[in-house]
Amino acid sequence: MAKALLGHVGGSDPRVLAEMRRLQQRVQDLETQLLRVQAENDALAAAARHRGPVLDGIDASKAEPALT
Repeated sequence: MAKALLGHVGGSDPRVLAEMRRLQQRVQDLETQLLRVQAENDALAAAARHRGPVLDGIDASKAEPALT
């Protein structure tokens, strides 16, 4: 089965191994980024729930779009 997955009977091709390592590193980088973004999102959501008195007077449903 492993031979079928590799696509050949011979030993492992160094290019395939290098590509696999590169992809594994990319997956690890993306997982790290996902955790960072989720933590940032949680912090922003918590800040939105516990907004200070500065934002209490703002009614988002009646807000007008900003002029550009």
